[in-house]
Amino acid sequence: MTIDTPAIRHIADLGIPYEVTDHGPVRSLEEAAAARGMDPDDLIKTIVVRKGPDDYVLVLVPGMRVIAWPRLRSLLGVNRLTMADAEEAKGVTGYERGTITPFGLKRPLPVIADERIAGKRVSIGGGAHGVGVMIDGDALIQATVAAVADVTDPR
Repeated sequence: MTIDTPAIRHIADLGIPYEVTDHGPVRSLEEAAAARGMDPDDLIKTIVVRKGPDDYVLVLVPGMRVIAWPRLRSLLGVNRLTMADAEEAKGVTGYERGTITPFGLKRPLPVIADERIAGKRVSIGGGAHGVGVMIDGDALIQATVAAVADVTDPR
């Protein structure tokens, strides 16, 4: 069976080598990493962050890390940031929480990638529950035109 989502179509259209994993429902990041046969830090979370009214950025966060809010605020030159709630994130990206990816979005959004993504193979959301996409971290950064910075702390 072939998995077809806007994210997977977008990655394929870009000509980036990728591999789809369809492992079905999981209850945690650790379960998803195990199902994909990878280290939890190589599973990348795509977080929708609100800078202001209708002003969003995606932050790509390695699995066992969390956003370092003071560093992210400094990088973006703002005093306040908030995570978008589930409904807001879906409205902005077209994806439900747990499936969000920087590919195949409803509208282009700026992307910030934590520096730990570079130089290794990672897995990002595939646009559907239980679906991941294995991709080269450098290709992910290049394809999303991501700003790369140290924007996370250990969880």
